[in-house]
Amino acid sequence: VQLQASGGGLVQAGGSLRLSCAASGRNFSTYVVGWFRQAPGKGREFVTSLSQTGSMRYYADFVKGRFTISRDNAKNTVYLQMSSLKPEDSAVYYCAAGRFIGGYSLMNKYDFWGQGTLVTVSS
Repeated sequence: VQLQASGGGLVQAGGSLRLSCAASGRNFSTYVVGWFRQAPGKGREFVTSLSQTGSMRYYADFVKGRFTISRDNAKNTVYLQMSSLKPEDSAVYYCAAGRFIGGYSLMNKYDFWGQGTLVTVSS
């Protein structure tokens, strides 16, 4: 599976942005998908993940109520809708995919990673 993230950019605080992650390869619907982010000088952290069928969603506390993850398996695409953005949301956002059960926030569970897309939120 190859992943290509897009949709990043510059947005003002309080604004919205939608990230996309297009996947190539077979059986995309059998993969758990997730988004992680890495701010300058910091480690990569979990943002959100979504199960294969979309029935289970997990969010980091700092994005609950503001971000929504979704997927369209027919288009092999994962989305991250971000709203009420804050300057501290500025980071490179990475999409990831893997086949596993449990531990959805753990980076080492994910086998495939996109190249990242930069989100900058101005105050």
